[in-house]
Amino acid sequence: MPEADDGAPGGGPAEDLKLLEAAARQAGALALEYFGRDPETWLKGNRSPVSEADLAVDLFLTDQLRSARPDYGWLSEETADDPSRLDCARVFIVDPIDGTRAFLAGGDEWTVSVAVVEDGRPIAGAVFCPRRDEMFVARSGGGSWLNGNRVHVSEHATVSGATLSGPHSIVANKDVLAAGFIGTGILRSLAYRLTMVAAGRIDVGTARGGPSDWDLAAADLLVQEAGGKLTDLSGRSLIYNRAKTGHPALIATSSTLFEPARAVLDRLIT
Repeated sequence: MPEADDGAPGGGPAEDLKLLEAAARQAGALALEYFGRDPETWLKGNRSPVSEADLAVDLFLTDQLRSARPDYGWLSEETADDPSRLDCARVFIVDPIDGTRAFLAGGDEWTVSVAVVEDGRPIAGAVFCPRRDEMFVARSGGGSWLNGNRVHVSEHATVSGATLSGPHSIVANKDVLAAGFIGTGILRSLAYRLTMVAAGRIDVGTARGGPSDWDLAAADLLVQEAGGKLTDLSGRSLIYNRAKTGHPALIATSSTLFEPARAVLDRLIT
């Protein structure tokens, strides 16, 4: 993507994005060393799976990113939370492997998701899908890019014929189908699901309540810079790096399609 002078040598959004992109690509290569090789796996307290691959990638990203920006805070799904991040002007928000279930099952839609957040909003982000060799990047005011090509949200303006990605119970709901939505296959990486909206491949992406900062921050910026919006059901933008990292149910789509989509999905997503 084009360069820009951010007025902050070594730490503006453009420089941060270079750092994120390089780290995400290397992290993806590391994850592939474990992919398909039956890595050691166990369940976390919330009954979601985690593997030795998740922890290895998290350790790598911690070293690469924090050594480059020691004054930035840190929030990762696989690192014990340090409340000192709340006092930092900028914070790395990281999901080492978003879509661990897909990773462990041999799927190809899992991603490495990394972002820098300032004052509650992402200013640089990268979502890398190693198995599909897709690198999505964005920085504030710089647009969204896939492998060097600019991407935009879909221009589809009506629910009828709009593609929808989300939990199966929503995508397959009879009222959703009757409204004209066309369900897509399940994407087990939420970051990738939302990034598909940014890339214009899916018209509407949804998530039930409960996703965390690390699932969303990078993809949020990608959707925004691609001309779309990722919000809660009332249309409020998400705020990151708060004491509680969870978020309510969400919709990602174009500004044009948001209201028609919400009218159908509002009562179904909780």
